[in-house]
Amino acid sequence: MDFQTAVEHFYQKLGQKKIMALATSLNDHVMVRNVSVIIHEGKILFKTDKNFRKTKQLIENPRVAICYWGVQIEGIAVNHGLVVDQPDCSFQELYQKYWEKSYNAYPHKDSEILIEIVPKLVEIWDQDEEDKGFQLFIDFEQEKAKTSTYD
Repeated sequence: MDFQTAVEHFYQKLGQKKIMALATSLNDHVMVRNVSVIIHEGKILFKTDKNFRKTKQLIENPRVAICYWGVQIEGIAVNHGLVVDQPDCSFQELYQKYWEKSYNAYPHKDSEILIEIVPKLVEIWDQDEEDKGFQLFIDFEQEKAKTSTYD
């Protein structure tokens, strides 16, 4: 599978929103927790309070992993600042659309920051039309993809 086809398959697997498990680490202390993610225009986005422990970890060590149902992403967390400062408000609109209860329950406008996960390496466990297992590896830095059958 070529790189572009693999990337399209990856974003198709993710869809537009997911609850994903985010792993962060700082000074050999690893944490994992669920985050409400929006996938929009090739970006993996979520918001979090700037005062949380995970946020401290993300700022001091932006290398993260995030996964959902056979899709694992190793990447870099990028802090885009306060959600309310986003010029076009597109994230807020999408967040309200996809995560309305959370949007209404956590309106901390002065402390909610927008985080983007920039993929470096993606590993997808999948099955083909004949239910044969395979792994798809997507290297975003090298712009390469490869599959490996799994028995």
